[in-house]
Amino acid sequence: MTSAPITALNGILDAAGLSAAAASQVYFTGDDPVFPTRYRIGAAGAAAIAATGVAAAQLGELRTGRVQKVQVSVRAAAAALRSARYMKLDGPAQADPMDPLTGFYPVAGGRWVYLHCNFPNHRDRALAVVGITSATQDDLAAAVTRWDGPALEDALMNAGGCAALTRSEQEWTLHPQAAAIKSLPLLEIVRIGDAAPQPLPAGTRPLSAVRVLDLTRVLAGPTCARTLAEHGADVLKITAPQLPHSGWLEFDTGLGKMSAYLDLRDSKDAATLRELVQSADIFSQSYRPGALEHHGFGPGELAALRPGIICVELSAWGHDGPWQKRRGFDTIVQTATGMAMVSGDGIKPQLMPVSAIDYVSGYLMAFGAMVALARRASEGGSWLVRVSLARTGRWIVERGLLDRAALSEVPNDLAPEEINQLITETITPAGKLRHLAPIAQMSETKAYWARPAVPLGTHPAKWP
Repeated sequence: MTSAPITALNGILDAAGLSAAAASQVYFTGDDPVFPTRYRIGAAGAAAIAATGVAAAQLGELRTGRVQKVQVSVRAAAAALRSARYMKLDGPAQADPMDPLTGFYPVAGGRWVYLHCNFPNHRDRALAVVGITSATQDDLAAAVTRWDGPALEDALMNAGGCAALTRSEQEWTLHPQAAAIKSLPLLEIVRIGDAAPQPLPAGTRPLSAVRVLDLTRVLAGPTCARTLAEHGADVLKITAPQLPHSGWLEFDTGLGKMSAYLDLRDSKDAATLRELVQSADIFSQSYRPGALEHHGFGPGELAALRPGIICVELSAWGHDGPWQKRRGFDTIVQTATGMAMVSGDGIKPQLMPVSAIDYVSGYLMAFGAMVALARRASEGGSWLVRVSLARTGRWIVERGLLDRAALSEVPNDLAPEEINQLITETITPAGKLRHLAPIAQMSETKAYWARPAVPLGTHPAKWP
């Protein structure tokens, strides 16, 4: 068995209080490098996906008493860390969701800053801070180059934008937020309230009839709920029509889900969400820390409203340190923590060819939710699962680096015939969707999505 993924998997299991014996029926094939990056993203992705398989298998065993095997291909797992690349929706070509203004810009002193402009509000804040109203990349670059990097990073974040100064790994280790992240476990599963043990609802799949509210956006959080859906959960995605979204990429992370609109600023819609919570099992959210508490949907309020609920929270920077309330994305974390400079050989920052931090975080969230569900069944309680992008990034760094020479002949992508073996097709309301099938191969309970991806807001806000 490949050693790097099993070592990584054991670390995930240990973080959740599970013994290494839980991995006895896990089998990995393949190894890094899969794509030309020094980070061991194949091992990291395969381990996180395998962990979700382990947790699903344990829930299946609670139902049936049968043990099953979990098999994960490292190469397929690496592809899953950029699954949207392999998605194709019938019809006209889809617009690139990456805003042309998003990217690295040089600033004073030979430094670089990464500007996240994919959401219109973040783009507009960036333009306002640097003093222009509309811009091409050249216009923005000219405005940014006059700024001191740390000052621009703070100014954008304080103004509601999203940016990161490009740091070296050594520089990041001296930052107080790095120390706060270092003290955090990879994921936390914390009991936050009392409730009687609750057996799993009736059904044949590991998560049959388990109800999940998905209040997440972009990649990591939606990947969590998509993973729960692939093992049988009833997932209802909740967003609002005025909120920025990822466009057609929502079809990739929307597999297996229903989708409804609720505007929590409206008292009736907030009341509808409270009704949904009362019969939910899992509440997953990735809004900036404090945002949902403002509307009365913090973990404490949820546990009081629905004893036995499992709250899953994703943050960018963890729940401690000076940046705990800052917004952030995979790209922002790569930039701030030194990963982008490693990828760029210390010369010019460069992002990894996959969104490893996002997707691995999503799989960790799903794993934690399933572990908490098993604990609820055996000992009761309400539970809080916490994952942060920055701590996941640190964990990926801890896997070690591949030698640059090992990447010299690694292709940029899998061969077409290899990709085709990983692809399945689903008929959706918007047309035929070609996408990656679930990566974890389960010997007893095949992973699949029972519902097609749908446009946001397709369904009423109610359980099936």
